[in-house]
Amino acid sequence: MSESLASLKVRYPDAETFALGDSHALSERLIRLIRQGRKMASTGAYRDFELGEAMPEPGRADIVLDWSGHPALVIRTVEVRRCTFLEVTEEMALAEGEDECLDGWREGHQRFFERNGGFSPDMEIIWERFELIEDLA
Repeated sequence: MSESLASLKVRYPDAETFALGDSHALSERLIRLIRQGRKMASTGAYRDFELGEAMPEPGRADIVLDWSGHPALVIRTVEVRRCTFLEVTEEMALAEGEDECLDGWREGHQRFFERNGGFSPDMEIIWERFELIEDLA
């Protein structure tokens, strides 16, 4: 059984909480990739942060929730970059651990952004590199 969110917030008082992906299946896949050590980065649309989603901050530990809202992981942000979708490099894309090449990353993330508020090649994104601190499984 994973640790309660309340006790985690005591240990990590500045932590933000969030779920990854936009479906149960995608959330499970992304958590699994982090646990395997393959996923060490994530990308979000800058517009979501303008609308109130917590901006990642280097050094801060955050709590990743599973799709049901239960704590799954604790990660610490190492690096944050703001750039456009087309400025994402192959190194950045591969650090996300979801695809084998930059073109695959672009195709998958374009579909994700189209489902979640719209896509444009020049849209601003926030790219975050992180490290796994705790696996709460």
